[in-house]
Amino acid sequence: MTTLYHNPRCSKSRETLQLLEEKGEKIEIIKYLETPPSKEKLKRIISLLNIKPINLVRTKEKEWKENFKDKNLSDDEIIDAMISFPRLIERPIAIKDDRAAVGRPPQNVLEIL
Repeated sequence: MTTLYHNPRCSKSRETLQLLEEKGEKIEIIKYLETPPSKEKLKRIISLLNIKPINLVRTKEKEWKENFKDKNLSDDEIIDAMISFPRLIERPIAIKDDRAAVGRPPQNVLEIL
């Protein structure tokens, strides 16, 4: 089963979902704007992606620019920002077993299947 952190309003997220469906994947869809991941889950996702928390942030979003831009934040503070403002989380994120990929471009998720 593949877990997809999904925003139905995002074209890349929709394309990634379609790609997973075409590959016959069983998919658990988490609409992360409605149900944000816990701090522990977000830390696990970041660990699976093998990136720094800042690399998962959509830094062009209004919430980032208004609240966090030009601040020297710790990794924990960045994670807290994503939990407080889930729109800041780069999307979509696909997780299968102990592997994860950000679907930008959507074909990136094929690496974890």
